[in-house]
Amino acid sequence: MAFLVFQYLVPDEGVMRTLSIGWVGFIFLRNYVFMLIIAGGLHLYLFTYRLQGRRLKYDPREQFDKGGKYSFRNQVWDNVFWSLASGTTMWSIYEVLYFWGAANGVIPTLSLISDHPILFVAWLLALPILTSSHFYFIHRLLHWPVLYRRVHSVHHRNIQVGPWSGMSMHPVEHIFYISSVLLHFIIASHPVILLLHLYSRCLGPAFSHAGFEKLQVGDTTVVDAADFHHQLHHRYFECNYGTLDAPWDQWFNTDHDGSDEATNRIRKRRLNKHRP
Repeated sequence: MAFLVFQYLVPDEGVMRTLSIGWVGFIFLRNYVFMLIIAGGLHLYLFTYRLQGRRLKYDPREQFDKGGKYSFRNQVWDNVFWSLASGTTMWSIYEVLYFWGAANGVIPTLSLISDHPILFVAWLLALPILTSSHFYFIHRLLHWPVLYRRVHSVHHRNIQVGPWSGMSMHPVEHIFYISSVLLHFIIASHPVILLLHLYSRCLGPAFSHAGFEKLQVGDTTVVDAADFHHQLHHRYFECNYGTLDAPWDQWFNTDHDGSDEATNRIRKRRLNKHRP
């Protein structure tokens, strides 16, 4: 997807040297369409039309709630609003700034993959580890009580998650969460790597929060969907801050593997934390 977008859906470098409504608006519109197709398509398939039924669903209970804690008093519309109005907007701002800076020579880039194949592959290999590590420490910061109450709670009011829940966050959290792409503003990479990074951060959560282990058509598995590791975080809160691409949760003893033993350990830690 990143290759195709760079080839056909990124404006000409000469045009991007000057900020203008035309090319900036095109990138924003393109990203809104991507979010609607990916998150919206998964929601329609899994929850509106229930084309997979409850097969491989982590939590068999009904998914979505209504009430005063949600914008519009409805979890789905709350999630759609924050994912589009804040999440996709912030993603697009980071992308516009990158391409504008690269076009003006302010941001270093690798012009051709064929000129730097080893560096390109190195970026591909390092990206999951870098994004996972950034996510772990940013996520721990967002669980600091002040930031949790004012910022991260917007995301965590989704105890039962779905495709639109992944990027349903407070604008401040979106700034923090997507900020790992700033690496590309300092260290030369190819724009395809930048796009891959953005898509993994901004479209990936629609899958990791889908609530189903795999996406199936009939009895055929099309793709791995939800992330059980993160599903447990939404259920137990103070565990699984990172992803399985880097072992930070194991190293800091915040890992939950779904076992009763891990649940008891997390509950004891929470009890001791709040005990006077």
